[in-house]
This record gives sequence, structure tokens and C-alpha cells, in this order.
Amino acid sequence: QVQVVESGGGLVQAGGSLRLSCAASGRMFSITHMGWYRQAPGKQRELVATITSSGSTNYADSVKGRFTIFRDNDKTSVSLQMNSLKPEDTAVYYCQMRIVVLRQFQRFTDDYWGQGTQVTVST
Repeated sequence: QVQVVESGGGLVQAGGSLRLSCAASGRMFSITHMGWYRQAPGKQRELVATITSSGSTNYADSVKGRFTIFRDNDKTSVSLQMNSLKPEDTAVYYCQMRIVVLRQFQRFTDDYWGQGTQVTVST
């Protein structure tokens, strides 16, 4: 069974940095897409950054130049380096991976989500 587990997060002052990490485990054929999303209280979940299997990245305008998404060498882990944090970055951050699994010689693609980790930026 595939699992996606996050680590990192916490409380930091404005201007500080945090790193979030996420690792997938279980029997997988491939991971085609990894991303980070966030949800602030009273708001909808929004995209923060994504990275494809070829290494192409995409960022929300609000985090460009401050956040960096990157994969580990094993390509089953993804991290989000967050610098110059602002109070408006406060949210629960979720890792998402689009994973291909094999069942009875057929490929199935599904999105797997982490449990979420709280990031709080104080003034």
C-alpha cells in the first residue's frame, strides 16, 4: 500500500525559513508529479509549487523567488524550501504525489496526499 508522509513545519518568525519534506513508500511503478498545496483557515486549498518527473517546476505567484521545490535523488521524496516567510504563508501544507501502481499487470494512476503539516509565521 502506498503512503505519503510529510515532515517539517512549525512556528517561525517573519523573514525566517523552514523546510518541508515528503516521502512516498510502498510498491510503486513511478511518480509522475509531485506538489505542495496549502490551506489557510477559511480559505480553499491552493497550489504552492509542483515538479514533474522531468524536473519542470511551477510556482504560485505569491511564493515565486522565496520558495523552492526539489526532489531527492531517489525521486520518491520531495521537499519545499521556504525562505523569507510572511505571516500570510501561515497554513496547513499538504504534499501531493501522482503515483502509478501496477495491479494485475495494469497501470493505475492516482493522487496520494500527505496528512498535512502546520506552518505558522508570526509577526
